[in-house]
Amino acid sequence: MSLYDGPVIDAHHHFWQPSLGRQPWLRPGVDIGFRYGPYESIKRDYLPDDIRGDAAEAGIDLVGTVTMETEWEVEDPVGEMQYTASIADEHGLPDAAVAHAVLRDPDVGRTLEALAEIPLVRGVRNKPGQAPGPTEAAASPSLLTDPDWQRGYAQLAQHGLSFDLQVAWWHLHEAVPLLEAHPGIPVIINHAALPSDRSPDALEAWSQALEHVARFPHVSMKASGIGLRGVPWTAENNGPIVRRLIEAFGPDRVMFASNFPVDGLTATYPEIWNGFRQIVSDLSGEEQRQLFAGTAQRVYRLPEQLLGV
Repeated sequence: MSLYDGPVIDAHHHFWQPSLGRQPWLRPGVDIGFRYGPYESIKRDYLPDDIRGDAAEAGIDLVGTVTMETEWEVEDPVGEMQYTASIADEHGLPDAAVAHAVLRDPDVGRTLEALAEIPLVRGVRNKPGQAPGPTEAAASPSLLTDPDWQRGYAQLAQHGLSFDLQVAWWHLHEAVPLLEAHPGIPVIINHAALPSDRSPDALEAWSQALEHVARFPHVSMKASGIGLRGVPWTAENNGPIVRRLIEAFGPDRVMFASNFPVDGLTATYPEIWNGFRQIVSDLSGEEQRQLFAGTAQRVYRLPEQLLGV
């Protein structure tokens, strides 16, 4: 058993400057009823110097990062990626970005084409919405079942874009027809499919839901965003979640990520990364390397040189 000390790619975080006013949910006085509770503390700039400082405090060798769309003004998805690219040009981070696009938009093909022309962009996230819980899901399916949304999703392939899927586990079965129909579109499930209810029955249902998508080789999973409101982020609390993801997908299809600064509402950057280190300390060095960097490098098509190859 040994704690990982190799290269790390933070596969899911955000860079933003709320003072610019481009994210409606981060504007003064706005409260969207976030799952982590009050979030005024993250309505602050978070840029490359900040994540590098957090990584130094955590004692990790941060060699690369992937930024996620930030719910920027919905009518300007290309503008958000141009802004993100300007940050990368100035600061050397991020190494890749996931953009937003409204897949139900009849003109989404034009948006995807423009996004694909930005070298930093690797994929798209468009949250399909979700029912409040598993009991309501049957009567309230997500947009994964919407024909217009599906038509937009299908266009990702022709632009060489992957898809980041953020949806609660009780909707994962709805993704199966899309995964069967479009094996050429890599899919990355965000935040472990949101296992926020840690009761035994809920965890068993979440575990079973993972199997709907784990059988598809073009699907990978992010161990990210697994903090709980008012609960310490510890290896003991989150270890069962991470280990189940690895059991279902294998180390070569799971990637670790901070979801910072958002998950700063539940833990510090060192607490998250040292928690990951402890949880997988019994795995082989190569397995740990995949979780901390290799999977993200491969899935998001980052330079192998980041890993010292």
